Amino acid sequence: MSYELFIANRYLRSKRKTGLISIITYISIIGVMIGVAALIIVLSVMNGFESEVRSRIIGFGAHIELRTYHNAGLEAPDDVAEKISGIDKIVGTSPYINEKALIISKNKKGGVAVKGVDPQTLASVSDIEEKIVYGVFDIGQIDTDRKSYPGIVLGVYLADNLGADVGDKVQILSPTGINPLLLSSTPNLRTFIVTGYFETGIYEFDDIFAYVAIPEAQRLFDMKGKVSGLEVRLESLEQADTVAGQIEEILGYPYATVTWFQMHKNLFSWMQIEKWMMFIVLSLIIMVAAFNIVGTVIMIVLEKTKEIGILKSMGATSAGIRRIFILEGLIGGVIGTILGLVIGFTLCWIQQEYKIISLPPDVYIITAVPVLMKKLDFLFIGAVALILCYLAAVYPARNAARLEPVEAIRYE
Repeated sequence: MSYELFIANRYLRSKRKTGLISIITYISIIGVMIGVAALIIVLSVMNGFESEVRSRIIGFGAHIELRTYHNAGLEAPDDVAEKISGIDKIVGTSPYINEKALIISKNKKGGVAVKGVDPQTLASVSDIEEKIVYGVFDIGQIDTDRKSYPGIVLGVYLADNLGADVGDKVQILSPTGINPLLLSSTPNLRTFIVTGYFETGIYEFDDIFAYVAIPEAQRLFDMKGKVSGLEVRLESLEQADTVAGQIEEILGYPYATVTWFQMHKNLFSWMQIEKWMMFIVLSLIIMVAAFNIVGTVIMIVLEKTKEIGILKSMGATSAGIRRIFILEGLIGGVIGTILGLVIGFTLCWIQQEYKIISLPPDVYIITAVPVLMKKLDFLFIGAVALILCYLAAVYPARNAARLEPVEAIRYE
């Protein structure tokens, strides 16, 4: 142990002439501890909510959508899927059609986003079949007493707005067949049987989307032999940008890729900004504690002026004196930071394991406050806390190092 650390430790633990210094020291340690713990808890909860939103949005779709420029439609999707199948990180592809139309039930009508999918490959890119809350995911032909109709699966809020129950018939009116130059043109109209409701937990999806089979969507929107694009699922969503670049390099023009982040850029950018703002605001707690450290070290320097003179007269250098008081401030910062990290981790772990803070299931799709702890957050918060504590101790330590031995010894 260096003499600087030994003396700093003795100064910190020694009984001082005024108990006020000890109280301020404890307050500064508690302040750092509270600030660090608050940052860990808040960022972990925000990570949890971001993860929930991301998993529900991406579970509804895929990591990458492969389209053509100007949405001209993709021909021979199986051939295109075969060309990109050599990319290791791709675990599944599935064709899709996305178009808007009018949906009509017995008593109501409204807008709908029709998504045509292939039931054979859908599970490889989406977990929508696991989100069925009523009925089944069946978009094949449904037999009735008189004839068979194709099945349709509605978002839970869309079904509620239409008043459509499982087994009811709904009609979808597509504007594709309308030609404003021909008065006799008629829109495409298809009848479907509702087979189930899905609920993703994202209102914007559950209120407007409906699933049908690709052949039915092609008839509705006059897309014979075409689809809107291919959905691509990867081993990890972090690989999306890399794989998107590889796909475009292999296929070239007129193909284009859109990653999950680009599809929901505003939402995830806003969530990232919110995390940084919370980090900055809560860091002010640590800064307040750091100002307490400044006051504490200044008061210790004033109290130990005679001892500083004696140390210098015995051969201690100015750099050594400076290190003593920097370590004095850092010891309190390290204690507060470690305690804060431990408390933050413990509280987050308890919530993660036992769901102490619950949420009303009739309001939220999740039943408890989600928590996701990340190692990088712990390292970053710990580093920031220690840097602030170090900077707080530099000024008084530098003043202590400037004291002249003779003047310091005469102080008392």
